Amino acid sequence: MLDRIAVALCCLGLVALVGCGKGGDVARYDVSGTVTYAGNPLPAGTILFQPASGNTGPGGTARIENGKYNTATGGKSPTGGPHIAVITGFDGKADLAKEMPDGAILFSDYREDVDLPKEATTKDFNVPAQGKP
Repeated sequence: MLDRIAVALCCLGLVALVGCGKGGDVARYDVSGTVTYAGNPLPAGTILFQPASGNTGPGGTARIENGKYNTATGGKSPTGGPHIAVITGFDGKADLAKEMPDGAILFSDYREDVDLPKEATTKDFNVPAQGKP
């Protein structure tokens, strides 16, 4: 009985590793750039490229560190076409006692429409101070 459970868990693990569908066949393009908040480099945060209307490709994501991001390093590159960039920003002052490795939140879900080309590109974002929640 334990052998069957072990085999079933291994199979589930392989499915999770490989994934479903043909997502790996889709062309993805690296996006990098800077993110400022109220005119200064954003200390920490995340950027999500969410496919917008008419774009059926997968999105992408990257961490923002010292005002810079790059989907090619530690993130996931998006497809080209229309996207909504969703940015969340933190002050970068880690407080592990409060389980806040990126520090206190400065703003969440700042959104900007972008049309990404079907090639590697650079895209900078300037989040205004009123981007606060």
